[in-house]
Parts: sequence; structure tokens; C-alpha cells
Amino acid sequence: MSEHPVLNVAVLGAGLIGVDLLHKIHRSPYLDCGLVVGRSPSIGLARAAEMGLATTDGGAAALLDSGKTFDLVFDASNADSHAEYWRLLEPTGAVCIDLTPHNSGTPAVPTVNGAQALTDRHISLISCGGQAAVPVLHALARHRTPAYVEVVCTGASRSAGRATRLNLDEYIATTQDAVRAFTGTPEAKVMVNVTPALPPPPFRVHMTVLAPDVDPHVVRDLVEAAAQVRRFAPGYRVTDFEATRESIGVTVEVSASGGRLPEHAGNLDIINAAAIHLADLRATSLLTEGTRA
Repeated sequence: MSEHPVLNVAVLGAGLIGVDLLHKIHRSPYLDCGLVVGRSPSIGLARAAEMGLATTDGGAAALLDSGKTFDLVFDASNADSHAEYWRLLEPTGAVCIDLTPHNSGTPAVPTVNGAQALTDRHISLISCGGQAAVPVLHALARHRTPAYVEVVCTGASRSAGRATRLNLDEYIATTQDAVRAFTGTPEAKVMVNVTPALPPPPFRVHMTVLAPDVDPHVVRDLVEAAAQVRRFAPGYRVTDFEATRESIGVTVEVSASGGRLPEHAGNLDIINAAAIHLADLRATSLLTEGTRA
């Protein structure tokens, strides 16, 4: 018998993100995947079945029809489906971690507000660009509230699945809202580039921050501290930094680590790693609550 809580989880979606998520769940000592749900039969569902996992198609309604109960559900489907999925899931009492850019639920970035976000049942992981940029931008905003923030996300086309391509408008809007919320800036602009370059480049996010009376030495320390993201996403690193008295430029790159994903798929790796980290925090918080009781 396990000496710590193990959450029974389900995964909605069996695309690029969903399949990688299954492998990360398998490596977690706190999570057990009881069901993988797709909208229709797919290669991803076939791979899940090959892993020995229970699968079904038909979306969230099929999850409810399975008769199983879940502590936590990862939604790795798409932004267009999420509202309906949450409407069905909310009465079940399960926690939902949303990996789509639907822009509902409590925005969560593990190193910024992970513990606080877990007090809610409906949690949004914003976007892969948000997971890469917000830790740095939030740290910089502790020094000076930005007048303007610009974020440019560049990813390899091979790591952008169908749902990602369909949801680019939602991705941009949701990431911009998160940047404003976590920094206090009145103006934020997010751009996304999907490149077919060969060899595929790593996922790269460049941030430009305009703020008055910046102390370059202070902001360098803040940027370095923000790299604690590496605790759960080891491929995260700051590759460029420059600061003047009026502006800050920071570039981060994320390479996938752990063996299954190709190195360039850092966009998939960081949002899935964040999802697993939050779920693990949920399990360990239950252990703490049980000890106190």
C-alpha cells in the first residue's frame, strides 16, 4: 500500500500534449491514470491502450458515463471544448487542470502562485508561453511595474499540434491577460511564431519590458531567481539578458528533457511539467492535511 496519497486522474485529449502527459503521470509517485478520453478513435488513444491504460472516446460525456470517479482531471483537449467539459465536470467534485488556452479558471504558474491556486478546483495553465514568460515577468514586476510588456514565442512547427494551431487566437489573448494580471502592466502584447526551420529550434520566448528607472543589477538577480522553474522543467534556461535604465530584454529557451519528447518540443514539456507539478502539490497537500488532522 502506498505511504502517501495517490490521486486517481483522467486525461481528456490524446493529442501531442495528452500522450506526453500520460508518460509524465506514469513517472509520478502521486498519480494514477484511470482513464484516457478522446473525442474519437485516434492514434493517441491507441498509444494509451498500448501503455495498458483504459481508454474511451466521446469526450467528457464518455468520462462521466464510465462510472468512474476521479480526484483530478487534466483537460488537454482544446479551448473550444473546455467550457462544455468543465460544465460537465464541475458537479463531480474533481479538480480540473486546464492545459488549453480557454481563459477560465484560476490562472496558475507553479513558482508564482501554485500553492494558492490549488485552493480552487478549476485551474488554468494559461499557455506554454505563459508558463515560460510569467515567472520572469512576475519577478521583474516586483522591482518596477512595467509600462509595457511584449512577449514573442517561437516554436517548431513539428511540436505544434492541431489543437494548438486552431487555438492561436485564444493562446494570444489568454497569455496577454495573464501577463497583465501577474505584472500589473496596463499594456501587453503577445506574438506567436510557428517555424518550419530545420533542424527544429528549441522553444524560445523573448520578453521586452519597458519600465522607468530600472536598476540593471537588481533585475539580473531577479531574472536568475526566476529560473527556479528548472526544479520541475530542467530544460528551462535564460539564454540572453540585457537591461538599461528604461528597458529590459530577456530570452528563455525550453528544451524537452526526460527522453520521450524530441528536444525541440519544450513548449509541450513545460506546460505538461507544470501540470504534473501542480497535481503532485495537490497530493502532498492532502498528506499534510491528513497529518494535521
